Amino acid sequence: MATSTDTLSVVPGTTDADTTGAPEDLPGLPVDPSDGGVTTRLMVLGLAHRDGSVHAADLYPVAAECGISDETVRSCMRRLTADGLFERRGEGRDAVFDATPTGRAILEVNLQRHRTAYAQDAAGRGWDRRWRLVAFAIPESARSARDAFRDHLRRLGGASIQPGLYVSPHPWTTDVLDGATRLGIEEHVTTLTTDDLDRGGETNPRILVERLWPLDEVARRYDRFIRTYREVPAALEAMRRRHERLSEHDFLPGALHIAIAFNECFESDPLLPPELLPRPWPGREARDVLARCRRIGVLAREDKGGPALFRVFDDAIAHLP
Repeated sequence: MATSTDTLSVVPGTTDADTTGAPEDLPGLPVDPSDGGVTTRLMVLGLAHRDGSVHAADLYPVAAECGISDETVRSCMRRLTADGLFERRGEGRDAVFDATPTGRAILEVNLQRHRTAYAQDAAGRGWDRRWRLVAFAIPESARSARDAFRDHLRRLGGASIQPGLYVSPHPWTTDVLDGATRLGIEEHVTTLTTDDLDRGGETNPRILVERLWPLDEVARRYDRFIRTYREVPAALEAMRRRHERLSEHDFLPGALHIAIAFNECFESDPLLPPELLPRPWPGREARDVLARCRRIGVLAREDKGGPALFRVFDDAIAHLP
């Protein structure tokens, strides 16, 4: 969150239409600055209702508060519709964009990733010491499906061992096969599970994850997020004690900015079980900072009935102690 008060001037970046926001793209959504890039598309997905629909009645007012033009919003929705993620009902500000099966799958994977992350943080563990592998040999005639399937495996936290072979410590088989079926390539996909993974003679799980996933870069991104937002929860709490409130003009851009910054870390995080991660792992602290910003910021929000921007964060942290 961010406000116009002196106590909370922590809003990195910008939401202007000529920027893509964060350097990381959203899963399944290629960067195109002409439609607002990551910033606008992150806002759109952040406004999705639990049924996967996005309502123009929410979309345009939120975009205006975030400094995103109506034309940029329209361009973004045309792109998402053309890419097969949403279908449009109605016109203008009465329009409703319903998520297609592909769109719902992306939204569901995103929600499950957040839930998995917080659940692992709370439990301090999450691995049954088994590796799940996916092998595929998809013909060149189905190249677009093959590329989409690789993206799907990466969204699920998989790492490439060699061409056509991905691995994860998570029980991801159902999600993998659902994606293959949706893309019509299930006959080209094989799944297997083992407790004896040997890559180039190395079998130590912690050494394997260091070689397969870019954990140092993910940790640097989380550290940057923590440095930027660590003091925000205390500043928000001080506002509440003074009985000050966050206007929509402050709350909505602040919520978008922190989501952009967190997305840059989170989308590159394979969410490995705690047993396999370096300690201390900054992802846990970053998620704690985000959760406290959301909780206190929502409480300080002046318009409690305003659009639920980034409901996915609130759903994921709803049952945290």
